[in-house]
Amino acid sequence: MINRESELVKALYKKEWGGPDIAKKVGLNIRQVYRILDKLGVKRRTVFEYNRLKFLKSPLSYRFKDQLLNKERELLIAALMLYYGEGAKTNKTVDFANSDPQMLKIFLKFLRKICRVNEKRLRFYLYCFSNQNSEKLIEFWCKTLKVKRESFTKPYIRDFNDKNTRTMAYGVLHIRYSDLRLLNKILLLNSKLVKELV
Repeated sequence: MINRESELVKALYKKEWGGPDIAKKVGLNIRQVYRILDKLGVKRRTVFEYNRLKFLKSPLSYRFKDQLLNKERELLIAALMLYYGEGAKTNKTVDFANSDPQMLKIFLKFLRKICRVNEKRLRFYLYCFSNQNSEKLIEFWCKTLKVKRESFTKPYIRDFNDKNTRTMAYGVLHIRYSDLRLLNKILLLNSKLVKELV
């Protein structure tokens, strides 16, 4: 016969609670929880499934603004189109790269005003040539984007030779924000917008 405690353990597990959380809620130890689940024939989640559920239930690192004014809607569309063309679509990080200060300002404004990201988690990565002064370029970007020097990771400096025809006065700057859920949200919005426009 199944007692109320066992029923509660099973119900919580079906609601995608993790074993440790159930143990805390019901007042059992973790071994007792798993013994109850085994006794009831409940198929246990893998470590991968548990970690995925834990990740999905963790607090977001951003607060996406859904109710937008006209100007904010314009900013959203501009940023989505920029990301569609110049943003990374794989991995777990929002990564937008460009050499144009105006484009980078627009995308950063989108992250700050629409996504409302955690400023401390923003990272900047400079790509430049060896005939350029990377520290002066970083200073330029700090002033232009109003960001702190500590937010920059070690720059990638490529050897310069006469065959290099690309001219990038300020190098190429990556704006990075490590959050898989925000990346997925941006990619989903990209996809919807492109379908509307095509």
